[in-house]
Amino acid sequence: MIAVMAGEGLPIKVCCRVLCVSESGFHMWRKRPPSPRAIRHAWLTEQIRRVHADSRGTYGGKRVHAELTLGPGTAVGHGAVEMLMRRAGLRGLPGSRRRRLTHQTPTAADLVDRQFTRSEPDELWVTEITEHPTREGKVYCCMVLDAFSRKVVGWSIDSAQTSTLVTNALGTAIQNRRPAPGTMIHSDHGVQFTSWAFTERAKASGLVASMGSIGDCFDNAVIESFWGRMQVELLNRQR
Repeated sequence: MIAVMAGEGLPIKVCCRVLCVSESGFHMWRKRPPSPRAIRHAWLTEQIRRVHADSRGTYGGKRVHAELTLGPGTAVGHGAVEMLMRRAGLRGLPGSRRRRLTHQTPTAADLVDRQFTRSEPDELWVTEITEHPTREGKVYCCMVLDAFSRKVVGWSIDSAQTSTLVTNALGTAIQNRRPAPGTMIHSDHGVQFTSWAFTERAKASGLVASMGSIGDCFDNAVIESFWGRMQVELLNRQR
């Protein structure tokens, strides 16, 4: 700081007095050779600048640290990389933050609370939509799964993910199983499942609607797991 102030034309004696530093100590500091730590920091800063430039200025501290440690094997901590990037005025591009979606219309409460185990069939159904690419474009499929047996009891396929898609899948399940009133149908808060058509179809058959929290896949883990396994073991292995 004193060197910067002196470089701007201020007397060194005045600068030292203002910053409570002895004048002799300042002159000794100027003559002292750089410490091994200062030399290492200068070298690390150059490596960080190179990695940051190679990333076109997109990498932040975590990815710069990964490049240094996993690439040339440089022994440096994440905190040191963050500190040196801050001193050098380097920063990565900020990630995009998704705004948490909220529904303006009333939706069903979560009656399942991640407790998917059932002792009888047709006590709890879970449903969700997935998409898959084909030669003719994307195809959307909605499944209704019985939580007791993990059996698909209803399904529907369409070229668009509309309320018709999910309502048809639910209709197939109702026709196949003829559930007693009180069977729960658990889904996410997608607009297809909160639609008037799907809601009225469920109510007319005595089904009780349940919906997990917004943006949390664990609240519908059974059907999420089903679709994940279906994609990996079947759909992704053929065209």
